[in-house]
Amino acid sequence: MKTLGEFIIEKQAEYPQAKGELSGILSSIRLAAKFIHREINHAGLSKDILGVAGSENIQGEAQMKLDVFANETMKKALIAREEVAGFASEEDDTFISFDTERSRNAKYILMTDPLDGSSNIDVNVSVGTIFSIYKRVSPIGTPVTMEDFLQEGRKQVAAGYITYGSSTMLVYTTGNGVNGFTYEPSLGLFILSHPDMQMPEKGKYYSINEGQYVTFPQGVKRFIKYCQESDEASKRPYSSRYIGSLVSDFHRNLLKGGIYIYPTSTVYPNGKLRLLYEGNPIAFLAEQAGGLATDGINPILDIKPTTLHQRVPFFTGSKEMVEKAVEFMQEFSE
Repeated sequence: MKTLGEFIIEKQAEYPQAKGELSGILSSIRLAAKFIHREINHAGLSKDILGVAGSENIQGEAQMKLDVFANETMKKALIAREEVAGFASEEDDTFISFDTERSRNAKYILMTDPLDGSSNIDVNVSVGTIFSIYKRVSPIGTPVTMEDFLQEGRKQVAAGYITYGSSTMLVYTTGNGVNGFTYEPSLGLFILSHPDMQMPEKGKYYSINEGQYVTFPQGVKRFIKYCQESDEASKRPYSSRYIGSLVSDFHRNLLKGGIYIYPTSTVYPNGKLRLLYEGNPIAFLAEQAGGLATDGINPILDIKPTTLHQRVPFFTGSKEMVEKAVEFMQEFSE
């Protein structure tokens, strides 16, 4: 039985240039995950944590009380360790520069969607936390700048998510494969339960909000029909599974094979998911597990961000399914 802490220390030798800072950041995320896990598991018993907070985030979306709690918890855990120079969140208007001497000398910045799928929390559906770590490009010893955060996804040094469901799991990569750890609450430990995770090359699930079908581009509509058609050779029709939480849908497809799509639409002409907080970290995990992630044309990890809260259409999952979806997007490009 290997714990997350033991695994981090064991793998630290692969990153001698990090001198333990990356391990420290992952330890901070582990601590934050425990606090968020506790609040989510008490949510049904606490009137103070369920429901809308009464505010909106920068995207104009209503913030749930747990959104605010998760965001503050991640922030405080990182501030306490002073291992990152700056922090950006889907819930904040702009990035935060941590202003202590040690933080200014830190090499890394972190971005997060602190509670993905939070609208599901009041009905007891799985939610998650997504994180992404980059090496800063601004001079060490100075405050971080916007350029530290507007880096292509291929420059990530680590990324992962925590899914809070029937069990709580932390899944992450540092560019050498994907590993999953299940939380054992009686011990307070994350235990390695899913070493070297590999996404099946072929899948049987497609995950998309079909209620928005009429708003989708033609290539997406045709791909959905392809998924629904019977074909014994390719084991279709595929099964539709859509939770409405990116982490939960991606986690199922990572384990069992499938594709997740949140395309452009007449409602969201640029897509809905955020490139920096959702697209890049999930794409990094997908590629490390043998899958793919694209905006329908280009690999997600090659997109150069231009704004902190940039949205992007998102196709990710099993290699063959994503490639087929891209074929339809190219054939029926508008």
